[in-house]
Amino acid sequence: MENNKICQSCSMPLDQAALLGTEKDGSPSQEYCKYCYQQGEFTHPGLSLEEMKQRMVSMMENEKLPQDILEAAVNRLPHLKRWAAKNVDASPHP
Repeated sequence: MENNKICQSCSMPLDQAALLGTEKDGSPSQEYCKYCYQQGEFTHPGLSLEEMKQRMVSMMENEKLPQDILEAAVNRLPHLKRWAAKNVDASPHP
C-alpha cells in the first residue's frame, strides 16, 4: 500500500522514516517533517503562511521541480493542519 502522508506544515511527502520530525520524547512525529518540526516544536514558530509559501517556492525552484508540482504544493498549504486553523477566522469560505 502506498503511503500518502504529507507534512502538515509544508506538504512534503513523508515517505521515509528519516524525513519525520520528532516529538518532545524523541519519538517520530506522524504529522510533520524534520525540517518543520523537532523536539515537539516548529523549527520556525513565527512563520506565516505567506512566508512558508515563499520558502517553498524558493526551495522547489532550487530543486528544479516542475511548475505544476510547485503550484500544487503551495496551493495545498492553507488546507494543512498547521495553517487551516489560522485561516478559519482570516477568510470565510465561499
